[in-house]
Amino acid sequence: MPMLKVLSGQDVIKILESFNFGIIARKGSHVKLRRILKGNGQTLTIPDHKELDKGTLKAIFNQTSKYVSEHELREHFYLD
Repeated sequence: MPMLKVLSGQDVIKILESFNFGIIARKGSHVKLRRILKGNGQTLTIPDHKELDKGTLKAIFNQTSKYVSEHELREHFYLD
């Protein structure tokens, strides 16, 4: 089973920005990102922490895979 990388909130935000998500709000230590694709808004909330827990990172991966193919995401989130 592949292992998740150690990523910070800023790392994840940069990954999502590469998939055309943009920051729309920041409240405390959480950042809300959104992209509009085919008229549908796709919103994700990312904790801006120095290191994300593995469970949190897996949840972000699963949530993001609703909008971006797992194949494209896997290289950013998992060690090979």
